[in-house]
Amino acid sequence: MGGEKLPRLCKAGVSMRNIVLIGFMGCGKSVVGRKLASQLGLKHVDTDAEIERVTGKTVAQIFAKDGPIRFRSEEKLLLKKLAGKKDMVISTGGGMVLDPENVEMLKKDGILVHLYASPDVIYKRVKGRRHRPLLNRGDLKQRIKELLEERAGAYNAAELSIDTGKFSVDDVVSQIIEYLKERKLMD
Repeated sequence: MGGEKLPRLCKAGVSMRNIVLIGFMGCGKSVVGRKLASQLGLKHVDTDAEIERVTGKTVAQIFAKDGPIRFRSEEKLLLKKLAGKKDMVISTGGGMVLDPENVEMLKKDGILVHLYASPDVIYKRVKGRRHRPLLNRGDLKQRIKELLEERAGAYNAAELSIDTGKFSVDDVVSQIIEYLKERKLMD
């Protein structure tokens, strides 16, 4: 899989359902999403980046100035704008699936794939990055564990779960593509 585009549709002219990557922060949703979209010739939408583009503020700035409720309302507004669109790989923010209405909107047009990693792997990935507002208080390792516990059932909406701490980005992308083939969602 050296960058060649794969056939993305079962039938010519038929739109493919979105592939929606959900999971906790630091589990690789953005990097896997970009690579997967490139491999399949689909558009990639990173919800956090799109919210930053539309609002002109970083996620951290929205949390600091306007609070988490405002950020969650921006997520919901973005999902409403994406409703009905297909042929996308969507990398969601880690808390996107905390709202059941968001989950229903994502499932309507997409296949949910849960990317996860152990708390230790997440810690290693996010420890040098302090732009994550929900992790900027208290002991980082403890905060990661608390948030993972709070969100434990939220990611169960996914059809497929992959441990990104055990596989390379290319391997994760390959597993998603194989799953799509098994489900007969692509050739």
